[in-house]
Amino acid sequence: MRNTLGNKLIEIGRSLSDLVVITADVGDSTRASRFGEVFPDRYFNIGISEQDLVGFSAGMAAAGFRPLVVNFAMFLMRAWEQIRNTVCRMNLNVKFIVTHAGFSDAGDGSSHQVLEDIALMRVLPNMKVIVPADAKDIERSLEKVINSNGPVYYRIGRDYSPSITNDVDYEFEIGKGYVLREGEDITIAGAGVVLWDALKAAEELKDLGINCAVINVLSIKPIDEDLIEYYARKTGAIITIEEHSIYGGIGSAISEVTGKKYPVPMGFIGTNSFGRSAKSQRELLDKYGITSKAIIEKALELVKRRG
Repeated sequence: MRNTLGNKLIEIGRSLSDLVVITADVGDSTRASRFGEVFPDRYFNIGISEQDLVGFSAGMAAAGFRPLVVNFAMFLMRAWEQIRNTVCRMNLNVKFIVTHAGFSDAGDGSSHQVLEDIALMRVLPNMKVIVPADAKDIERSLEKVINSNGPVYYRIGRDYSPSITNDVDYEFEIGKGYVLREGEDITIAGAGVVLWDALKAAEELKDLGINCAVINVLSIKPIDEDLIEYYARKTGAIITIEEHSIYGGIGSAISEVTGKKYPVPMGFIGTNSFGRSAKSQRELLDKYGITSKAIIEKALELVKRRG
């Protein structure tokens, strides 16, 4: 996903002369430096100072440029106050493109793994939150996100990037979700790389006589309320899966919709703790139970509860 991001930034930069990319000494790791190699006069490395990074970007937006902040997700949380007060209160056109989100920086441990960022960004007025599932989702969505107005938090991981949406045909639109698989018994909804587990669970549940719909909720804010309500009514139960805390993230966003539109039994798969060091992101997803196995267990529980 990082390589797709770096290549796509160059492609978009050729057509948008006001596009500037700004980072905090992580250009190589995020692949933002590729943009700088092609457009050196539109690439700025602020150094390891995320609060200055956000302030500089806000100034660039106020001056009429189109700034992209590209940084590690965890480290950008240091500048949450500046994002709130400088960017969101003024509704400035700054896009936050973050990598190494969730457990993806497995080797560096919990200090580098952010599992609270969706909640922190979703709560901010004017901020949109987008979480692509794979490289193909980046190709569909990045340019439209950059061409949208106002602040956006765009979240991807590091290296682990199973193919999820390659065989699905849809055109990205902010505020819309997308059906990856039809079903009528239970809905599985989520965003990001964990949708691979959602599809795997749906395939295994089919062998048990349970047909699951799988929804890619890559636009978490604004969220597709109509789609969620439709599948809540159609299937009567929803399981959410996310590489994030179960508090304030995707599960919370979906339950806010069902709570006011059409309440149904729900199951929430995510984490409620910090991460730890590991050899791989997949190892951590397995350790914390963000897996197809957990989805299957939750689905069988919900079916039993409904009788």
